[in-house]
Amino acid sequence: MRVKMLIFTNFVSRMSFKPYIVGISGGSASGKTSFLRKLREGMPEDTVCIVSQDNYYLPMAQQQRDDNDQINFDLPSSIQRQQFFEDMQRLKSGQVVQINEYTYNNAARQVDKLVLEPAPIIIMEGLFIFHYEEIREELDLKVYIDARDEVKLERRLKRDILERGYSEEAILYQWHNHVLPCYSQFLRPYRDDADIIVTNNKSFDKGLSVLLDHLKEVLKSDTWSANKNSLLEHFE
Repeated sequence: MRVKMLIFTNFVSRMSFKPYIVGISGGSASGKTSFLRKLREGMPEDTVCIVSQDNYYLPMAQQQRDDNDQINFDLPSSIQRQQFFEDMQRLKSGQVVQINEYTYNNAARQVDKLVLEPAPIIIMEGLFIFHYEEIREELDLKVYIDARDEVKLERRLKRDILERGYSEEAILYQWHNHVLPCYSQFLRPYRDDADIIVTNNKSFDKGLSVLLDHLKEVLKSDTWSANKNSLLEHFE
């Protein structure tokens, strides 16, 4: 049956179908990565494609620097915005997309090639999903992951020290000079326009459950589902 589903998935990817597009945003260390991992685990196989903004950072040489000559990765201009949008459009039209995985400037980490397959549900994830108007207008559902600033800072310190090798001094500099100002300007203004706000000071389980239930209903009721059931007869 797995072989049949792979054939079916490839066949559907060449069809003209309209996927359901979800935007998931929230401040740095609000818990987006963990939330998305649990979301993928809770959905049926091959039904979700996640496109992460992190994989579209411009090279360091093209990044904007602040008055102290420090790169500010928390600006909308730090992302290959046009490529990000075009890849979403390719997936939407049923095309496969290949991109390089972002290594967070870790020279020792191998760069992997990511293959993004078209799916009935496409999730656009990242800091500026709602700020980029061309992407925001394509979204069928907007989800905002929220947490208090002190909670996010504690998480960011642990993550960036352990996983990315940053010093505490560098993390605090980024937090106060880049992260918070950019959050106030480019993320927080869109919070109240989200369809679902997931509070994640301690746990996102309730919000995750709501979103999973909704997306599973989308799979049942969407036109794509009707096409899928009809086509599956040819693979049984």
